Formats: sequence, structure tokens, C-alpha cells
Amino acid sequence: MGEEQGQVGTSVENEQKSPEELRREIDETRRDLGDTAAALAEKTDIRARANEKLDDVKRTIASKRHSLAQSGGGEGTAGPAAAAGEAATQAQAKAKENPVATAALAAFAVGFVLGRITSA
Repeated sequence: MGEEQGQVGTSVENEQKSPEELRREIDETRRDLGDTAAALAEKTDIRARANEKLDDVKRTIASKRHSLAQSGGGEGTAGPAAAAGEAATQAQAKAKENPVATAALAAFAVGFVLGRITSA
């Protein structure tokens, strides 16, 4: 109780700010808080994240289908390439029929991958 008070912050006596300076600081703090809240809302938007993941999967499937079609010059590879293309088309049709289930599955997959990455 008999300890001296350290320099934790500036005292009011040493630095008095004008009302205009205070308003400016308050406005700046509000803008910063708004930016932070917007960034946080963007990160926690599960539907948007699921749609991004779904788009990534679609691009990967299209890329694989294209590369299989390019390398499928012989009869031995045409069958698997056609089967892969048909499976991808069926998966896309199922995803369009059940968008909520697809989003939930994509969100689960993203969560699982992020969990594995952060635990490593």
C-alpha cells in the first residue's frame, strides 16, 4: 500500500486534449472497430467459405477431367477418363439438388482440414 504509482499511462494534468482531438480519436477508433468487425464477419461466414470450397472442388474436378481427356488418347485410358467425367457430372448434379447438404459437407471438410493444419 505504501508503493509508488508507476507511469502506467499519461495523467490528465500532463496532457489535456481538446474536444476536437477527442472526437477525432473516437471517430478513428470507431472506424478501426468497424473494419475489425467486418473482417471477423467475413471470416466466420460459413456459407461463403463453403461456396469457396465448392468452387475450388469444381475447378479441381474440371482440371482433372481436362487432363484426363488430354492424356486419354488410347483405348485403355478413355474408359477411366469417361467414368471419371461421368462421376464428376453426377456429383455436380447431386450438389445442385442438395445445396444445404453440400454446404454442410464442405464446411465439415474445411473445418477438418483446418483442424488438422492447426494441430500440427
